[in-house]
Amino acid sequence: MAGSVPPVTDERSGLLAYLAQQRHVIRIAAHGLSDEQARAVPSASELSVGGLVKHAANTESGWIDVVLQQPQKPFEDSMADYFEHYRLGESETMASVLDRYDRVAARTEEVVAGIADLGQPVPVPQGVPWYPKDVEAWSVRWVLLHLIEETARHAGHADIIRESLDGATAMPLMAAAEGWPESDWLKPWQATPISG
Repeated sequence: MAGSVPPVTDERSGLLAYLAQQRHVIRIAAHGLSDEQARAVPSASELSVGGLVKHAANTESGWIDVVLQQPQKPFEDSMADYFEHYRLGESETMASVLDRYDRVAARTEEVVAGIADLGQPVPVPQGVPWYPKDVEAWSVRWVLLHLIEETARHAGHADIIRESLDGATAMPLMAAAEGWPESDWLKPWQATPISG
């Protein structure tokens, strides 16, 4: 996937293409990281690149569950899991989290393809403090826009965390991940050899 979303033909393909692009960008922040680096928290926050990718996958999966009106965990139980969604556990690998994110993306694409009208109501789950009490339902369209917003926010966080780890920035990482040729204005990222 290139640095920009290709031309889109309609609203549905546009929303899914922009969501896919933001997923790609957050994955780029993990390019070339070891599991240990993906767990690292190099800033004042407790965020790690691996934890952010894991959280983005969990968030997207959770929103698709809401679209499908699947039973939700009680808020208190969800909050216990919430903070673990931001951490790449010792038994988890970056590869396994990225594989799960691929499965979540495929599920989103499948579910959205099966919905005839993006204006279909999505009832607002009750008992979640940050959900509005005066709104009965969002739409599938709203959920997709929200997922784009959330994924983009966390892709930005992942960029900052990654740059704090090894100085790598988005465009050189994208060039490396996608095999772009070196040019006068852009050199693809290369792992720095560990001296020993």
